[in-house]
Amino acid sequence: MMPFTANLPKAMAPYYHTTLIAQGIVTLKKFVPNIYVTVGYKGHVLAEHVVSQGISGLFDTSGHDNAWWIFNTLFSSLDEPIFVLTCDNVVDLDFDLITKDYFNLGAPPCMVVPVVPVDGLDGDFIFEESGYVTNLSRSNRSNIYCSGIQVINPCRINRLMSPMSNFYEVWSHLIASNRLMSSSVYPKKWFVADTLEQLSAIPLLSDKPRL
Repeated sequence: MMPFTANLPKAMAPYYHTTLIAQGIVTLKKFVPNIYVTVGYKGHVLAEHVVSQGISGLFDTSGHDNAWWIFNTLFSSLDEPIFVLTCDNVVDLDFDLITKDYFNLGAPPCMVVPVVPVDGLDGDFIFEESGYVTNLSRSNRSNIYCSGIQVINPCRINRLMSPMSNFYEVWSHLIASNRLMSSSVYPKKWFVADTLEQLSAIPLLSDKPRL
């Protein structure tokens, strides 16, 4: 999203008179009581912005990869499932149904939530058998791929492996031990934008947040 992201993080891209992440927070608050945000690039600006939206807390992950926080924050000892979402997606989720599916699968250390592949959009294709992920690939195609949405148990992940830096390493370790699951529940709606023009074309899925 250059040149916009030269000054502000992608999470603060304009979306229906607010920002991408502010809209996401408002949507989450209807279903999730505690919302934590990791901030990295332009972290001080993003931190100020999300705090104004009434989040529960934040973690500065500057200089670290996307799974660092699982092993190096207070979440490492949290022995319960949490939803993990990315800031650059606009989604409509049935949180109750996904939670039910997670427990039906035996409450695994990690469950990825799939979507149907979108033409022209790179993604990690999921290969699974009876809910168990057997492989993730960017070159070989399947009928589902990762949405960026996960349900994880940080404490269980920490018990299973040494600290990892990114989710590819975490997923690979879990696949090797047959502990990475794929949900049978898809998002009701799922959009991703790589440009401001694409973002402006995504419909508003919920009420406007306070500014």
